[in-house]
Amino acid sequence: MDQSLYRYSLMLALPLILFFGFHMLLARVPEKQIYSNYLRSRRLMGVALLILAANYSVHLLFGIRLKDVGATILFNMSTYFLCYWLFCSGMMTLLDNAYVTRKRFTSHLLMWLAYSAIAAVAALLLGTVARRWVMLSLAIWLLVYGVLLSRRILRSYSKALKMFENTHSDDIGAYISWLSVFTYWAICFGVSCGLLTFLPDAYVFVWILSSIPFYIYLYCCYQNYIFFYEKVENALLEDADIAADGAGEAPAYHSEIGRRIEEWIDTNGYCKPGITLNELAQALCTNRTYLSEYINGVYGMSYRDWISDMRIGYAKRLMTDKPHLKLQEVSEASGFLSVSHFSRTFSEKEGCSPAKWRNSKH
Repeated sequence: MDQSLYRYSLMLALPLILFFGFHMLLARVPEKQIYSNYLRSRRLMGVALLILAANYSVHLLFGIRLKDVGATILFNMSTYFLCYWLFCSGMMTLLDNAYVTRKRFTSHLLMWLAYSAIAAVAALLLGTVARRWVMLSLAIWLLVYGVLLSRRILRSYSKALKMFENTHSDDIGAYISWLSVFTYWAICFGVSCGLLTFLPDAYVFVWILSSIPFYIYLYCCYQNYIFFYEKVENALLEDADIAADGAGEAPAYHSEIGRRIEEWIDTNGYCKPGITLNELAQALCTNRTYLSEYINGVYGMSYRDWISDMRIGYAKRLMTDKPHLKLQEVSEASGFLSVSHFSRTFSEKEGCSPAKWRNSKH
């Protein structure tokens, strides 16, 4: 084994992970109550990174890989097991502030202690053959555990996207798309780490170096997300209130809801930027849960798609009647928050850019 590559890779990765971990754990956030959830999530991630840094420190200072490869692999898998839970908890906290409970925390901690105890027994007491079988079993356990945690994150992410589409005219889901990307990357990275730790000694430095881009991406995502967090968290809180309301019985003016919506459409109310389902329900004097179900059932689409379709239709009429208008002006008049959002939405629905569509009509 080339010890220089092994040590240099550890010396490169360790300072980065220590910096990321301490910064995520200790850095301040805006002093608003709404950021408490973000802070909790980031601290969980910070703790996970520092645990991984501790793992790397043991490798660097004591050279355990050079002394007992099998015991080192078991040590690595035990570390990953705990970090999987912390990473999952950090991600889930951004989507569900009630996810980390004392009962759930205790159950996963006990599971990790059991996993680590088995790994310790295998490393210290078992012979070569028996240890290999235990290592294989623990590797499968770790893989299944990681996949189940990732599945929970992706299901919560999909649920949040669906809620946003049914309650907000803006694409709130775009602000949390990194959660999905990171989760898929985490699955690939977690599986590859499990495999890379079994690499022959001459190539074990690849296991260490491969972690660097992964943790850089995680750190950058958390740093950028703070700019959008308040808007997303407010949307999640509002959606939770809507879900808690329940539809109940249709209001007495059930037969009038269609007429009220048509009157609202005739006044181009959908051109108001950022209008939410809650605001529309208040304007129409109706129940917001019932309104969402009405739009889904009658128009056959989500609230966001319904609003976007009307905005695109209005933009097309503007570009036809007033070809001299700039796309920025058309975008603002139609209720879109930016030209890029307008162009992306228009292209998705019409199959071409707004400029190309306008040129084809003149």
